[in-house]
Amino acid sequence: MLKVAILDDYQNVSHQFVDLEKLSGKYEIKIFSEPFKDEADALDKLADIEALLIMRERTPITKNLIENLSKLKFIITSGLKNKSIDLSAAKKKGIIVCGTESNVNATPELTWALILGLARNLREEIDNMYQGYWQTTVGVELKGKILGLVGLGKVGSQVAKIGKAFGMQVMAWSENLNLDICKQLDVLPCSKEDLIKNSDFLSIHVQGGERYKNCITIKELDKMKKTSFLINTSRGPIVNEDDLIIALSTNEIAGAGIDVFEKEPLPENNKLRFLPNALLTPHIGYVTAENYNIYYNQMIESLESCVNNNPIRILK
Repeated sequence: MLKVAILDDYQNVSHQFVDLEKLSGKYEIKIFSEPFKDEADALDKLADIEALLIMRERTPITKNLIENLSKLKFIITSGLKNKSIDLSAAKKKGIIVCGTESNVNATPELTWALILGLARNLREEIDNMYQGYWQTTVGVELKGKILGLVGLGKVGSQVAKIGKAFGMQVMAWSENLNLDICKQLDVLPCSKEDLIKNSDFLSIHVQGGERYKNCITIKELDKMKKTSFLINTSRGPIVNEDDLIIALSTNEIAGAGIDVFEKEPLPENNKLRFLPNALLTPHIGYVTAENYNIYYNQMIESLESCVNNNPIRILK
């Protein structure tokens, strides 16, 4: 039987979305619900594995991992892009890499949960309610405020539409901003500097990678309004985490809603955890029942296609 590993099933729910018992006569499936301690730990525990079913950008599938997992034949990832897989190393070794489709709705919805949470001080108010207090802060309204978007792709566009529905003014910048989409959504295109200086809520919706790494540093944070909020549901390295901690600690900005981090899972002693103006979620932008249903079922579908020598949704 083909030995298959399902990695980083943090909530231990993969079996709820796909009938793994039905596959037991065909595949020997091992589920890993905890992240590996390090790459040496991954190499040790995955030594006999022939197929990896992975959740996008949790465990990095590096060149070293690929070259040293001698029995590995297939890698199936959630999503149709995964920058944490060394595709060139996989191709060189003849390993087939496939993906799945994904809902685009989940991340924009979480983005707005964070924006609203920041605007109405929900973290503090909810904590205080359980401590017996009543009305301890004063929030702000969204109508008339400026929503600045770094990126106006599939996710950014949905965030923009909701911003317009709240009566916000929406501005956008990216290195490849589509002016036709700006016009269609009534979004004002602008320079990065203008976006930084004018936004009341600055939300990031560009892809990870070198192009946007450290796009937001102390230089940008210092130029933001002291009353403004930063939201990142895209990729951790886009915002320099050390600089963000400084900006929040010194109240250079009013607060931040962060779902993605430089190192994940976020270490217990990370300073962001102890800042009262940081609203944090554990990279759950895509973690919905609807998405997981697509991911796990299409992972199995892609695996079956590979086993039958007719792979689908190949990543190149």
